[in-house]
Amino acid sequence: MATIDLRSDTVTLPSPGMRAAMAAAPVGDDQYGEDPSVNELQELVAATLGKEAALFMPSGTMANQVALKLFTRPGDDVVVSQESHAVWHEAGASGANAGVQFTPVGSGGLFTAADFAAAFKPPGHAIFPATTLVEVENTHNRGGGRVFPQAEAEAICAEARRLGVASFLDGARLFNAAAASGRPAAELAAPFDLVSIALSKGLGAPIGSVLAGRRADIARAQRHRRMFGGAMRQAGMMAAGGLFALRHNLGRLAEDHANARLVAEALAGSPAVDLDPSTVETNIVVFHLRPGAPDAARVVEEARRRGVLVLAFARRTVRAATHLDVDAAACRRAGAVLRAIVDGR
Repeated sequence: MATIDLRSDTVTLPSPGMRAAMAAAPVGDDQYGEDPSVNELQELVAATLGKEAALFMPSGTMANQVALKLFTRPGDDVVVSQESHAVWHEAGASGANAGVQFTPVGSGGLFTAADFAAAFKPPGHAIFPATTLVEVENTHNRGGGRVFPQAEAEAICAEARRLGVASFLDGARLFNAAAASGRPAAELAAPFDLVSIALSKGLGAPIGSVLAGRRADIARAQRHRRMFGGAMRQAGMMAAGGLFALRHNLGRLAEDHANARLVAEALAGSPAVDLDPSTVETNIVVFHLRPGAPDAARVVEEARRRGVLVLAFARRTVRAATHLDVDAAACRRAGAVLRAIVDGR
């Protein structure tokens, strides 16, 4: 029986149609602005997000790091959600590259404008580092794929403008948020100065993220991308994968969300698991193991032995992520396997 890989939505493989589009992509030198496929991708993302311009990046971490370089200086403070990707999953890059510190606020991946205002540190203070950027992650990875409430995002960005602070949306899974909320991606992106989206997660492309924002900021971002080693030449074959993903795979994201709920519902009935299935809004299931249950490492190893791959997020926390390469039947099977393991069967 085939292994069911729920470790991440980054494990997707390009479909035959995507491979064909990549092989046929017209290419040029992107550093000279001459790669037609990259230019087309950047124009499509900018238009889709309602921004002036966009820039193709090799990875989401690089996109997030470039955002920090645009809006901060070494020693600045950045307000983020608790357990944000920038703090937990970028190998300390923000301290090493931008030299910033983080102030995490809120809980479960969400925070309010009042939380942000309370954490804000004014410029010119003799002791405090100045807060120069606020960052929202939507959907929130470690928060279990939670969709950030749009009214709160708008309030946070309005407060940021009042305080003279830039705003950045880590929207690696923004299209999942759009599918779950029924709001266009451009509406979700509108309050923010700068937005990133990933092509290599639920959209199924093999590589790439894109930053979008004001034209002047994107021009500056291009220099920072080069400084980070992200300059690309004939990148059109990679960009073509992203173009195919945006044109063919947006409409099916709701299937991943429904499949994640199948996994969540199988687990939620177990006395060994702490999980409210109503919080599973998109394609990520994060569940916590109660006292007496096996720990995360044992669950992951036993699941692997039974043909299901999941990820340990902490000693007693496990994540599963659905995607276009797993269907409903596979997710029902995965849920049953995980339920049996946590129940000691």
